[in-house]
This record gives sequence, C-alpha cells and structure tokens, in this order.
Amino acid sequence: MGVESGLGRLLAHRVAAIALCCLSTEVFALDQLKLAIGQKGAFENAVAPLGGEAGIFKKHGIELEMVYTQGSGETVQAVISGSADIGVSAGTLGVMSVFAKGAPVRVFGATMHGANDLFWYVRPDSAIKSFRDIGGKTVSYSTRGSSSNTAVLAFKDFFKIAFKETPVGGPAASYTQMMSGQVDVGWSGGTILLDKVLDGTVRLIGRASEVPDLQSVTPRVLIVNLTTLVKRRDVMLRFMAAYRETREWLFSDPKALEAYAKWGEFKLEVAQKAFETTYPKADLNPDLIKGTDLLQRDAVQFKYIPKELSSEQLAELFRVPFK
Repeated sequence: MGVESGLGRLLAHRVAAIALCCLSTEVFALDQLKLAIGQKGAFENAVAPLGGEAGIFKKHGIELEMVYTQGSGETVQAVISGSADIGVSAGTLGVMSVFAKGAPVRVFGATMHGANDLFWYVRPDSAIKSFRDIGGKTVSYSTRGSSSNTAVLAFKDFFKIAFKETPVGGPAASYTQMMSGQVDVGWSGGTILLDKVLDGTVRLIGRASEVPDLQSVTPRVLIVNLTTLVKRRDVMLRFMAAYRETREWLFSDPKALEAYAKWGEFKLEVAQKAFETTYPKADLNPDLIKGTDLLQRDAVQFKYIPKELSSEQLAELFRVPFK
C-alpha cells in the first residue's frame, strides 16, 4: 500500500511537472516576425536589431528574424512576396508606386524624417567639388524606389544639371565602384563610410539636405504585408510598442551607442560623430509622416505614380500612427 501510494505520488508529480512545462511553453511562446532591413549600419535601421539584442522585443512577446537588403527595392519586394512580414527603411516613393499598382503593402510607421543622413562623395583627386559639378557624370544610388534614388532625381531638378543616375546597390558596392572608376560619385548614409570621410580616403561633396524639400518629408518608412497587418494586428501593435521603447532607450542610455557601434562594426568615436551630427531624436519619430503633399508631387514628377493618390488611398496606405 505504501509502495503503491509512493508510486502514485511520484507519477502525479511527474504529470504535474509535464503540465507545468507545457503551460510555461504556451504562456511564454514568442510571436515570430521576419524583417527585411535596409542597409546594415544606418542608425535608423538599428532600432529593431538592438532592441532585439537588449531583450525589449522579447519583453513584448516578439522574436525577430532579420535579413539585410541592398536597398529599398529588395526590401519592398520581400514584403510583397511575403518572405518578410515587415520592411524596415523602405523608400516612401517606391512604396507609393507599388501600392498604386495594387501591391499588398501598407505603411505603419516612419524610420527617418529629412535627408541629412544621405551623402555623396568622390575620390580626393576628383575635380568634382560639389553637386553643381556633377554635370555629365555618373552618380550612384542604391535601388529603384529608394530614398537615395529619389534624392538624385531631386538633384537634377533642383540644380538643373544633367547627369547619369546609376543604381549600384548598397554603400559597400558604391564605394568599390567609385574607387575603381566605374562611377564618378559614390553614395552612403549616416555612419556607413563616415570613417572614410573623416580620414580623407574619400571627400564629401554634399548631402541630400541641400535640396530643401527633401528635408521636409519622410523619405523612409516601416511597411508591412497586408495579410500580416490584418491577421496579426495584435502582434503588430506589440511590435510598435517595442519599437517606440527601443527608440527611447537609444537616445537615453550611453550603453546604447556602444551597442550601435558594435552592431555596425564602427569605431565608437565614428558612431558618436554620426549620432551628434546626423540623427536628432525627432528625425526617428515612428508616429509621423511629414510632407505628404511634397511626396505626392515628387512621386508624380519622378514618375513613380501616374497621378496623385486620392485622400482615401492615402488613408489606406499610411496607417500612422499605428495604435
């Protein structure tokens, strides 16, 4: 009787332990989200990766799987195809273009306002001193529909200069092609290649912010596949809560800058320089879309869309702030 009672208690404990294990797995299971992120190294693109490393997204019940793209074109296509749930740092005009054609993408946040982070550079021995000297030259950008693509088109219009805009992919590819003479002018953004500028390996000729209108708009956004938005709305709301919390942490904790430098493989002083000169906190506000009228104008002028989107279409596309 005692033996049977002891075995019974042991069995009961084991069943309870198994049940508790199953319950814990159910309670603490994390929702998975796949992210396609633009250039690795840009500070705005560090929000999700660093928030993931810091455990902020897990605190909100989310686990992130991330891949890095060569530019907005790749990012948008990943979201359209469903291979990614979320696209980070997608060019706004490119998103407007595919939306107008019926693509299942929606904007649920902003990653960057203004254009001070994008810059163009040449070899030190180049005769090009500024944007006004790029007539007849080859000027690089990442991919069709990206904010760097929009910027070089804006250069043509603003400076009234004809040149050949050339898609080259990300900053690393642009640097290689510029140094080898395949293009005359390279492009980059934020902290990426800033060390080359600071040590004189390349010479800065200007920033996209020299075109005033580019400073008044939201050039890059967070996008989501429509199926994900509809079927996993609660997960998306928690993603944005974690994203906002990570942004606050990035601008309040000195350790966050160290984490950024490590993630981007930058020297800390280079990351600090970019942080101080290029990324004011307001420019990373995810809950605002700036300059919709200017975005509409440029989208038509640069042939992203045949005509301006209606107010109903804009409301359908831009779900910002997402709450």
